[in-house]
Amino acid sequence: MRQIQSTITDDGKLILALADVPEPQPGPGEIKLKIEAAPINPSDIGLLTGAADMREVTAIAGGITAPVPPAGMRAMAARIGQAMPCGNEGAGTIVAAGAGAEHLIGRRCAIIGGATYADYRVVKAEEALLLPEGATAEQGASCFVNPLTALGFVETMRAEGHSAIVHTAAASNLGQMLVKICAADGIPLVNIVRSAEQVALLQGIGATHVLDSTAPDFMANLIAACTETGATLAFDAIGGGQLAGQILTAMEAAINARAGGYSRYGSEILKQVYIYGGLDMAPTSFNRGFGMAWAMGGWLLFPRMRMFGGATYARLKQRVADELTTTFASHYSHRVSLEEMVTPDVVAGWYRRATGQKYLVVPG
Repeated sequence: MRQIQSTITDDGKLILALADVPEPQPGPGEIKLKIEAAPINPSDIGLLTGAADMREVTAIAGGITAPVPPAGMRAMAARIGQAMPCGNEGAGTIVAAGAGAEHLIGRRCAIIGGATYADYRVVKAEEALLLPEGATAEQGASCFVNPLTALGFVETMRAEGHSAIVHTAAASNLGQMLVKICAADGIPLVNIVRSAEQVALLQGIGATHVLDSTAPDFMANLIAACTETGATLAFDAIGGGQLAGQILTAMEAAINARAGGYSRYGSEILKQVYIYGGLDMAPTSFNRGFGMAWAMGGWLLFPRMRMFGGATYARLKQRVADELTTTFASHYSHRVSLEEMVTPDVVAGWYRRATGQKYLVVPG
C-alpha cells in the first residue's frame, strides 16, 4: 500500500515521499480502516518537514527533497535515518477487523495516532470514534485535533480558575469552533485576527469581540475587550513576535482599570498565555510591562487530555460526535491525492499555514 513518509538523512536532507509499504492486518480487538480523508493540520507540518529549509524544495521521484541546515540537524538528531509515517488523524470505512471487533466492519469512523496519509491504517477499536449514521469521511476527518483542542481550551480555563479567553489566529477552523463553543457555553471570548475580512467572517457566525491586529487602534481595542470580558487567559497560535506580550500588557491594563488604583509591582492577578502553535517561527519578544503575576508556556493537546482524565476525554469526544456537522464542522480549501500532496507546488501551499487555506488529503 501507499504511505507518505518523512526522512532526515545523515547528509542533511529532508526526503518527503510516497512509499510502498506492507498492508497492515488487524489483530484481536483491532480494526483496519480504509483512509478516505485526512487533514493537513499545522501540528502535522513539524513531522512532515522537520527543520528543513522549505525555500529550497526540489522535486524527486515520488516526492520532494530540501536541505536541512546544520543547526536544524542538531535538533533532528533523534530521527535521522528513520522513515517516519505522517498524518495525525483521518477518517474512513472499516474494511476488516480482528476478533471482538467484527461487528464494526462497514462502519465509518475517525481515528488519531499517526500514519493517516496512507491507504490503510490499523488501530485498536476502542480508540476510534464511530461517526453518526450518514456522516461522510470528510466530515469526520478533523474530529480530533481541532475540536478537542478548542474544547481543551475551555476545560483548561475552568480548571485554572479563569472566566474568559483570548484567542489568536481566530479565523481558523479551530477558531470558528471555539467561537461556537463559547457562545453555547456562555463564555466571553476575545478573537484576534489579521484582516478586516476575517473580522467579518467571525462576526457572521456570532462572535462579539473580534479585533484586527493590523489596525492602528488594535491595542486600545484589546485593552477595552479585556476590560469588558475580564479575560486573564489566552491561547496563542502565532508564537513568534510581539503578540503574546501585547496580550499580557492589555490584560494588566484592564485589571488596573477595574481596580481603580496603581501598584508599582503590578496586579496580583495571574495573567496566562499559552502558546500552542507556530504560525510565526520568529523569537517571541515582549516588554515586561505587566507586573510579576504572569506566565507564558506551551500547551499540547494530548498531555492536557491525560491531565483531565479518561472520563473527561470520553465526554469531550462524545460532544464532538454529537455536534459533528454544526459546532465542529471543518472547511477545506484544497483537496489533494497522496501523490499531489508531495509535489513542490502543493507542498508550498500547505507549508504556508495560511488562515483559511486548509488542505484535505483524499488518498483514493
